[in-house]
Amino acid sequence: MTSILITDDDPYIRMLVSRTLQESGYHTYPASGADEALSILEKTTIDLAVVDVMMPGTDGYTLTKEIRDLYGLPVILLTAKGEIRDKEQGYRAGTDDYIVKPFEPKELIFRMEAVLRRYDKPSQQSIAAGEMTIDRTNYDVQVGSTHLMLPLKEFELLALLASRPNRVFSRDHLIETVWGIDFEGDERTLNVHIRRLRARLSPLTQSVSIETVRGVGYKLGVKEI
Repeated sequence: MTSILITDDDPYIRMLVSRTLQESGYHTYPASGADEALSILEKTTIDLAVVDVMMPGTDGYTLTKEIRDLYGLPVILLTAKGEIRDKEQGYRAGTDDYIVKPFEPKELIFRMEAVLRRYDKPSQQSIAAGEMTIDRTNYDVQVGSTHLMLPLKEFELLALLASRPNRVFSRDHLIETVWGIDFEGDERTLNVHIRRLRARLSPLTQSVSIETVRGVGYKLGVKEI
């Protein structure tokens, strides 16, 4: 189920958006401000964040930039401001869309679906991350000039992590996606596969690495060389 973070200091907006999204089949995580939102992101795999601009303390522009920099997630900004300079500030912060209050809740759903389609591209046959390219059609991983033919589960795990670089995936999400919801093993199986992937990648490149996020899961870190 797609998980949506809703950050707004107005409890009515949080309730309205949360209820609307739940009725459409989304799982929602309401937050009253930036600190609570970042706490949720540290512990939970989120697919998209809906963020209010005008909040006490850390405003929505700053939170949007943090979400983009730390987690690489799509963001939709909600705001009472409709001036072009305000929209410019939102897009410069990294938002994917911008909705001016008051708005129809269903409009938010339409826009969310459009943003998620841009990010969720499992049909993409090629994924590039740093010096690494993953070809889904022939299960080939190329790092620099080296080609790796990985066991199927290792390939699926690496492809999932690489599909959203710098996004944190929870252990439960990785296990359910790669091994299936009926998997009878435990986290040790995941940890073994992660160790094997690290052992294969680390001698070949410094541009990508599988990083542990303590208490949550893993992410594929990507940096410029």
